[in-house]
This record gives sequence, C-alpha cells and structure tokens, in this order.
Amino acid sequence: MPVWSDKLVQEAIRLILEAYYEPQFSEHSHGFRPERGCHTALREVYDNWRGTGWFIEGDISQCFDNLNHELILNTLQERIHDGRFINLIRELLDAGYMEDWTFNETLNGVPQGGIGSPILSNILLSKLDRFVETELIPKYTRGDKRKVNPEYNQLMNTSWRLRKKGETEMAERLRAQAQSLPSYAVNDPDYRRLRYIRYADDFLLGFNGPKSEAEEIKQALKTFLREELQLEMSEEKTLLPNARREAARFLGDEVTVRQRDGKRTSRNTTNHGTTTKCRSINGTIGLQVPRDVLEENCRAYMRKEKAIHRKELIERSDFHLISTYQSEYRGIVNYSRLADNMHTLSKLKWIMETSMLKTLARKFKVSVAQIAKKYKTKLTVDDKEYVVYQVTIPRQDKKPLVATWGGIPLKWNIRATLEEHPPKLHYGRTELVQRLLADFCELCGSTDDVEVHHVEKMSKLHEYPGRPKPPWVMRMIALRRKTLLLCRTCHEDVDQGRPLRRQTIELTEVQALRKRAGLQY
Repeated sequence: MPVWSDKLVQEAIRLILEAYYEPQFSEHSHGFRPERGCHTALREVYDNWRGTGWFIEGDISQCFDNLNHELILNTLQERIHDGRFINLIRELLDAGYMEDWTFNETLNGVPQGGIGSPILSNILLSKLDRFVETELIPKYTRGDKRKVNPEYNQLMNTSWRLRKKGETEMAERLRAQAQSLPSYAVNDPDYRRLRYIRYADDFLLGFNGPKSEAEEIKQALKTFLREELQLEMSEEKTLLPNARREAARFLGDEVTVRQRDGKRTSRNTTNHGTTTKCRSINGTIGLQVPRDVLEENCRAYMRKEKAIHRKELIERSDFHLISTYQSEYRGIVNYSRLADNMHTLSKLKWIMETSMLKTLARKFKVSVAQIAKKYKTKLTVDDKEYVVYQVTIPRQDKKPLVATWGGIPLKWNIRATLEEHPPKLHYGRTELVQRLLADFCELCGSTDDVEVHHVEKMSKLHEYPGRPKPPWVMRMIALRRKTLLLCRTCHEDVDQGRPLRRQTIELTEVQALRKRAGLQY
C-alpha cells in the first residue's frame, strides 16, 4: 500500500487523467467511473439485451498484475505531450514495493489499491472497448428486425378468420398452437446483433446468431488481448453459455434470457381497440441472485447447518451488535435489488436474525425467547408493518439513537441505484468549531483572542474531591465539556494557576450567548 504522500500525488494524477479521459471513455464501460457502477452495468444489460441467443463471458487473467508499463505509457503519450508528467507516471509504475523487509521490483501491473490504478487500467482497456465497438459490433450486426415465422403467421391468420366466422373453439386451439412456436425466425441469416458491456477486467457480450459466429467473436477477443494488450483471457472463466438454457455470471449475478410460453400478459392492443394476451416475457433479460452466492452468505452465520452466535460481537453493546447485523444485511439486499428472485434472501434474513438473537442471548446469559421478547417491536415501512428488533439509547436534548434489525422490504426494483463510492455524510460543523465561530470567552464573556483550553478527560476535573475547585473547573463541569473557550487573559491565568484577573459571568449568561450564536446544546 502506498504511503500517504504517494496517495496525495496519485490523487492529483487521477484528477488530471479523469478530467481529460472520462469524456472519451465508452458508454459501455462502467467500472471505476463517476455516476456509474455495478447497477448501471446490469441495468444496461436488462434494458437493451432482449432476445440474446448466446452470452460470451470474458475475464482477463490477472489483469491488474499483468498490465504492460510501456503500453500504458505509450497510450498516454498518444494524447499527453508533457514529458514531466509521463516521467512521473513511469516512476509511479516502477516504484516497486516492500514485502517482509525485502524490496521487489514491479516490472508489470498496477497496484490494486493504488488511487491511480483504476484510471490507468481503464485508459489501457478502453482500447478493447474501441475494438469491440468499431470492428466486432459493425461486423456482427445487420438487419433491422427478424423475419416473421411463416408457420406462426399462417396459424394466427387462420385463427383470426375462424374467429370472424364464429368458430371460437377452433380459433383458440389454433392460437394456442401458434403460441407454442416462435413468432419470428430464430435462425434468420439476415439478422445479427452483438452487444457489449465491461466493468473493469470483466466483460460480457450478448450475441444473436449461430454458435459458430459466437466462437469467432470469442477467438477474435482472445487474439486482440494477446497481440495488442499483451493480456490473456482466463480459459476457465471465459464461457459461451446458451442464453435460453444457461445463465451467464456477471458482477455476481446470473444473467438469463427468460422463456415461458405459458405466461401470458395483456399488453398488445389490436387495431379494433381490444387487448390480446401475448408472451411478453419471452426474450427479456432476467437477473437473479445465484444460489451458491446465497448459500455462501448464509454459511458465514452458520455452523453444522445451524445458525450460530458470533463470538467476536459478544463484548460489543447491544446497540452496536444490532447495527452490525443490520448494516451487513442491508448491504446484501441493496446490491440485489435488481434481481427478480431477491425474495430468496428471506432465508438469509432468517439465519442472520437467529444468529443475532443467539449472540445477544449469549452476551446477557439468557434464553433466545427472553431476548426476542425484550427487543421485539413493530415498524411500518411503505405502509407495511414489519416485526423488528430495536434498541434505543436516550440522549439529553437530542434525538435518541435507535438501532433496528429488519424492516427492509425484499422488493425487486430494476431502477435501484448503488453508488460505487457513497458520498461522505456531512454532519455540519463540529460542536467545537461552532463554539469557536461564536467567538466569546465562556468564563468572562470577552471576545478578545479566544483560544481553547483542553483537559485530557472529564475525570481529571473530579480529582481531589475534598479540595475547592477553581472557577474554570466548575464551569467545565457545568458545561459537561472537556474543552473551554477562554480569552487570552483568562487562558494565561488558568495555565499559570493564578487567580482570574477578569470577573466571571454567570452560567445563564453563557447559555444566553450560546443561544444567540445558534448553539442549541
């Protein structure tokens, strides 16, 4: 990991490179970019990949470790002509690292964890994006739409004529027969579609066409990566699943093409103003939480197929314990919002809830039933009532702190967003900064050169209980703060341990000054 000074330089490099290269990056690249992330990549697949026949899963073997330094520098030099900046990048890449007090050279790769690494890898891998978009997609995309399946068309026309004659039963039978067939030609030689998405070193292509051409695309990608970027595709992770029978793995989700002839929805409107039931789900993209991922998340809270308490949390407060379980569960649920089977996370919820109750029971040495009775309550979220577990910590003159387990709806939402780098929460100015801005001495009320007097901890103020305490100690105890704002004169008197030269004001006057300055504590 780089030291803080190197991180500072890398952040400056990242800002410069991002400002220049970000507008030039592909619309199909989503990794390590502002306003983009896993959810935007998956949503693009969901919205635009309808009717895909083959998935081409791409994974570059040890991508970050094998990026060629000269290729990175040559790519930068195509657009950047500042030799000092290029040399700075060269030194960053060739800096080496220490491991077990031994220096190791970095002949290839960018450090995973370096601030500048993601933008440098994106700059080099954007060549892959351009290759796919300018060569592969134009080559393997043709035709406006598929031809109509003549057998399907004939059955539907016959059904329509019979219905006009009043032979409804026979018309329905022919219509049902037609809707067991594809409405468009599956193997139309004049129709091809190739789509592409990339997140860092993982990429996925969706292809409409024969498997032989999908194999050609896969081989072309492998050749380009080897010859142009000096990278290798991982053989065990680069797969070619049939989209209608198998699922592709991308960003932790399973991507499938749904095919359910039995599911009919009233979506299309005929020319006569009536609705008709159609197979609108067929060919659409489905995103699902993989079963093995769900089981792996469950195993973290289990032992011998049963939910178990967590020893590392027993010493924590009940507030912190419940908050920990809730934050872990919320993170998994929020990431899975786009999955249409996220209801399966109810199993994870039950296991985590049991583990949490067992941990609390072990902490307080009581039964799980007693813990459930103590913390159970009801909470309404989106007009639905949930049974939850809560702990509340009251605070004087402030809202109570509340930790809640549960109350998170398992609702599918394809428009959900998950920011890769959540914005830092802004809590406003700290209490001490607010008091400094108020600019008055909390002992005498003066506004001359206000400074901060600080004690190590509040218990220091209560030492020697039999002795009389000086006014400044009494004021800190009354304010319940281990800092006190003093003017220069009072501060010198306190530091020297001599009697105050200025007359102290009453606590009520201090509170009035605070209120006037907008301080409500």
